[in-house]
Amino acid sequence: MRTIFDVLKHVSINHQEVESPQVVVTDEAGKPNGLLTDLLHDLINNALLFVTLADLASADELIARLETHTPLPADVLAEYQKILSEPCYGLNFAPQKGKIELIVHR
Repeated sequence: MRTIFDVLKHVSINHQEVESPQVVVTDEAGKPNGLLTDLLHDLINNALLFVTLADLASADELIARLETHTPLPADVLAEYQKILSEPCYGLNFAPQKGKIELIVHR
């Protein structure tokens, strides 16, 4: 099963890592999950400034690197671990919205 970490690591837009405005977390019907989307945007905007996903093998390695090299508190890192480990059941490209939808079961 692929996780959100796997998607962030392997999906690119114009050969660049995905940026937060480009992704949204949805359920199978396409209904956005605001809580998970906000958490994902926070992760992309704040934590991923400190690392390059291509250099990392796992979500655990990412969290360990953030723990070592950033002042992020443990509770924030725990939330990042949750979103990174969330199973991703598919992608939906919505060009009319300019979004990639990461599909999760919720």
